[in-house]
Amino acid sequence: MAILVGLLTISLTLLFSTATVVPTPQSIGSDLSIITHNDLYGNLTTRHAASILLSTSFNYSVATSKCAALGTKLWDPQRHLEDLTFLRYLDYANAAYKAGVYWVSSNSTTNCTAVTAHAELAYYPCETYLPVLCFNAGNDRDRQVAIATNNARIIGLRERSSSSFRFLGITYASIPARFAHSTYYPPPPGSNITALDYSPQCIQSGCGVQGTPDCAEDCLTLNIWTPHLPNVDNATRKGKAVMVWIHGGGFTGGAASDTTFDGSAMASRGDVVLVTINYRLSTLGFLALSNTSLTGNYGLHDQSVALDWLRAHVEDFGGDKDRITVFGQSAGAASVRALLASPQARNKVCGAIMMSTPQGVEYASTFSRYLTIEEATNRTAAAIAEVGCTPLKGEDTVACLRKADPLALVGIRNVSQPSGTVARYPVVDGIFLTNATLPLGPTAPRFNIPIMSGIMRDDGSPFTSYPTWSNVSAVLSSQGFPASAILSSNSFPFPEGANSTLRIFNLTSRVATDVMFRCLAQSTAYTAAKNGVFKSVYSYEFDRAYQIEDWSPNPPACEAPVTEVYPFGDPNAPFYKCHSGELLSVFGNTIPQGRPLRDDDDIPFSQFIVDTWTAFARTGNPTPDEAFLMARGFTNTSKMVKTTGIWEPVNAAKPMLKVLDVRGRGKMEEFREGAQCEVLGQRLDYYDS
Repeated sequence: MAILVGLLTISLTLLFSTATVVPTPQSIGSDLSIITHNDLYGNLTTRHAASILLSTSFNYSVATSKCAALGTKLWDPQRHLEDLTFLRYLDYANAAYKAGVYWVSSNSTTNCTAVTAHAELAYYPCETYLPVLCFNAGNDRDRQVAIATNNARIIGLRERSSSSFRFLGITYASIPARFAHSTYYPPPPGSNITALDYSPQCIQSGCGVQGTPDCAEDCLTLNIWTPHLPNVDNATRKGKAVMVWIHGGGFTGGAASDTTFDGSAMASRGDVVLVTINYRLSTLGFLALSNTSLTGNYGLHDQSVALDWLRAHVEDFGGDKDRITVFGQSAGAASVRALLASPQARNKVCGAIMMSTPQGVEYASTFSRYLTIEEATNRTAAAIAEVGCTPLKGEDTVACLRKADPLALVGIRNVSQPSGTVARYPVVDGIFLTNATLPLGPTAPRFNIPIMSGIMRDDGSPFTSYPTWSNVSAVLSSQGFPASAILSSNSFPFPEGANSTLRIFNLTSRVATDVMFRCLAQSTAYTAAKNGVFKSVYSYEFDRAYQIEDWSPNPPACEAPVTEVYPFGDPNAPFYKCHSGELLSVFGNTIPQGRPLRDDDDIPFSQFIVDTWTAFARTGNPTPDEAFLMARGFTNTSKMVKTTGIWEPVNAAKPMLKVLDVRGRGKMEEFREGAQCEVLGQRLDYYDS
């Protein structure tokens, strides 16, 4: 049986040929941390100070040599002394090893220069032992750094601009054969693994198109960004909270290498370890066929194995294996929900964030209500025929599919009009998923973990379209919505306006958001809180959005309208706050993604969201701790927390959600569209059974 292990994708050698010249925390003899004030302004920032902290105490001469071993120099306080307020965080976070005074660059050989965490210079005999601050500088080769895990070394990079350590394209699992469950793959002992670049994305329908990233069937890799690398021989502090991102894409597309999800900003600003993972997609990741050995859920199982890898190795990257929060958006949120539903995976995490989980009718129907294997077989039968694997039966079909062109299996077929769908459905296989949905009723198992879930205000807008005719009932029915119930109620008044096309689109967008996202997201939160399924449940709705550039359906519906005063769009004017409109804010990547600032609130809002999401990962509570904010100098978020108030968990007696917005519009508010959800047959107690 062929073993599809990514040995070629990780530059593996069995001798430590390069590791001897790449520094590690062990060779330096200290933990390594990158300390800065990451304000998310990217190349527009006025805060250029960043340093590498060596937490072990050395005399001045040795401190100088340690910085040199990292390819840099001792910190020069004269260059950015006025901007060293970020050092206050050291006193807040590192009291365990008596933080407070650090060696920096000095011209004296008797009384050498140090700096306090309050940016005050001090002078000590040069033989005094103090922790060390080095410049976060150097060329690409000098910025390489390695960690040791499982008697192997993984070589990554110390980033300058984003102030974190990064390790890309690390193989976490092997695939014994196509349509087989992946298995945990530890770094081979004695090996050097180069983790400087992203690995190929998993095969999907966009592969092979000119200009797209490389694709591979052997694709089970992960990427890690961390502000801290421990000297495991003598670690001085507890590991950081870990956030594991599961990308969306309808279970048919997407990749951990999507730079929208670059984790450096979240890791740096939030003081967490950020991980993104690849998992198998489409037919290669989800095909289940009755009367064969193909039971599906391969992509979901991949995600679970990634958690196994992290629990075994993330401490060597500065993380805490017992504080792993999984979070995802769209199909990624559906993945998080499936992991919570799985008896194989649910105990591997300590928190979960589900962003815009598709659940309800039409396209959204199969992401949270799982098909049987027989139902999934019926949905993919035509696609199997199109690759030439029928009328074969049983394991003959499986053998044929294992020989088929992988691109054909994910939808790229040499037929004039392909009629078959690809596989993209989680199924009840009796092993990974044993129930048709996440149990939330009175008899559901209890989990002592917090969860956070919510939607975009107009999440469903991209999943409807501008109508081509004016019959409202026909338009609603054509999209699978209960037209008679909607039109006979008083809950969905027909929007006003002269443009009938936009009026109908406004109505269908509202219905699509309710019936595909909002109603059952609120039912999930309400039912889980009512029955005490989770330790706490936090619900939200984004009323501010900045659409990602490469996915903006029904243009210009999801874009802030351009005006003379706001040439890049007025985010406070009416427009649709669409699916994926939160991603730039959540990852703090508005500037790195090349998006212009529309107003003065874009970055402060993103700061608030990053601080909120990472606070949840660190503490289980999305309201950031004021002491943390003050120690970090995050005054914008501090002001916004004071303005918007504490984010309260859902109380079933009066369920509330947090509106995420600026200028006083962010606040706690009762669940929305309750009457509309009843009309649509998705009451608040929908899952309470």
